[in-house]
Amino acid sequence: MNASFEAVVRHDWTLPEVVALFTAPFADLVFHAQRAHRCHHEPNTVQMSTLLSIKTGACPEDCAYCPQSARYDTGIEREALMDLSTVREAAARARAAGATRFCMGAAYRSPKGKDLKLIVDMIRAVRALGLETCATLGMLSPAQAGELADAGLDFYNHNLDTSREFYPQIISTRSYQDRLDTLAAVRAAGLKVCCGGIIGMGESLTDRAELLRTLANLPEHPESVPINQLVPVPGTPLEGSARVDPFDFVRTIAVARLLMPQAQVRLSAGRGEMSDELQALCFLAGANSIFYGDKLLTTGNPDVERDQRLFARLGLNAGGDEARRPSA
Repeated sequence: MNASFEAVVRHDWTLPEVVALFTAPFADLVFHAQRAHRCHHEPNTVQMSTLLSIKTGACPEDCAYCPQSARYDTGIEREALMDLSTVREAAARARAAGATRFCMGAAYRSPKGKDLKLIVDMIRAVRALGLETCATLGMLSPAQAGELADAGLDFYNHNLDTSREFYPQIISTRSYQDRLDTLAAVRAAGLKVCCGGIIGMGESLTDRAELLRTLANLPEHPESVPINQLVPVPGTPLEGSARVDPFDFVRTIAVARLLMPQAQVRLSAGRGEMSDELQALCFLAGANSIFYGDKLLTTGNPDVERDQRLFARLGLNAGGDEARRPSA
């Protein structure tokens, strides 16, 4: 099947169509992804987010990539939920460093009611600083999603991680449908969705295509699509995983841009191990959002000065949601 490079919003992609994009000549794929990017977003503008782990470790889940699982010995110490003043101070520092969105992550299977009430206060405090807010807290019931929406939360992150077929090889403690149900609850509450996956866990090209096809065929595309490169953490089942071929990673970014042209496609975990040249190719392929700061939950991230130097070399500007064209 010939690849369809038309930059239109669709929700009816077939697997052969998506595989055809992945296997298209690299230059053609990146060219058309950049064309789609410029149709829907301001060129040379990258949305900046900062991610803070507000509750670390002791997660009961068995996600094979995660150093925060209580099932693996990774050296991560259990830390209780942060207090409000610490979170507020971290958000203020993020804003001063140029972030426009502040994301709060907690190692839960699903948040308990008393903790959720404390997180609601954090959301209100971060919004008061003029930042967009995002949270990732595990599975949510419709009532919990509504509570977060009432607090003013902007985005909820809940990744699918991989294809439905490959998923059981990575996680057994919650089902793929559990994840889709949380996304549906988040949408029903009126929250924006941040949802993507992880590349490099041993999945096939077909699995990558199926992950992106699942996201693109949701009733509404996620507003943010984080594409993570696996960070193989010692002590996790995936610690010996081979590195992703850089061109395969760029292809994933480009296909995500073509399937979901209006979304912000975010370079997420693994960016600390990427060369400046690889990141530049990802921006060319349509990535227009990054996490900014020295840490992603518990794994490393490029330091702020390195990012500033890279942006200067590439002529990129830091921006917020204005990176999306109003007409898109």
